[in-house]
Amino acid sequence: MVGTMQDKVVVITGAARGIGKGIADCFVAEGARVIVTDLSQDLIDAIDSDHISGMVGDAANQDEMKVLIGQVNAEYGRLDVLVNNAGIGGPTADFNEMATDSAVLHLSDASWDEQLVANPRTAFSSSSAAIPHLQSGGSIINIASIAALGPTTSLPAYGAAKAAVVHLTTTLAMELAPRAIRVNCICPGLLWTRAWEILTTQMKNKQPELANMSNREVFEMVVNDITPLGGEQTPEDIGNLAVFYASDKARMITGQVVAVDGGISVK
Repeated sequence: MVGTMQDKVVVITGAARGIGKGIADCFVAEGARVIVTDLSQDLIDAIDSDHISGMVGDAANQDEMKVLIGQVNAEYGRLDVLVNNAGIGGPTADFNEMATDSAVLHLSDASWDEQLVANPRTAFSSSSAAIPHLQSGGSIINIASIAALGPTTSLPAYGAAKAAVVHLTTTLAMELAPRAIRVNCICPGLLWTRAWEILTTQMKNKQPELANMSNREVFEMVVNDITPLGGEQTPEDIGNLAVFYASDKARMITGQVVAVDGGISVK
């Protein structure tokens, strides 16, 4: 059976592991030719798939991405889909954004700038490099967060950065509509990622009653407490929606923002 993305060329930024790798696997399952980018050559070398190629590149650097996209176009002769997955989660390693009294008052300029560069700028710079090469009927998919959908008092910089990704999505959707290029956004909910490994460590340090629980158990406790559908989300949950957005089945869908969060954002 031919997949919905058969022979389409897909570039996914920041995708050597985690959510990005899950998205890549979903596109591969539908027959796409997938190129993932990452900052680390070691992570690229560790990709174990005959159907995924890896290239080192900084998604927040227009010049690097122009070179990278040019190489993809030269090798494959086309570009059909860009998935802007590269970014960082919250909180940052020093936890300045997780202060209990006021996250804003404890947030430094450097921490704020880090989020704004690592999240909306990656989507902007990579899109800017890819747009001239995208086929008519192509697709850009931005990965944001449910933190973008409402007030995020404990993570103000992260929430603002992801909200900027949502706004960029709608702007590009209107700009690129005359070329029949669709631009949509996915807001993941709670997935077991490196950011949550850090966050659960901090939670255990601040809450003695959690001390005897593993980080994973703390995460599952949070998930079960706040997710109406119950259970965590997976990279494949995000990837399945990304594939749909990019497919002909979604040919009249653009500028849309969908939360894949088990109902958290509608509570």
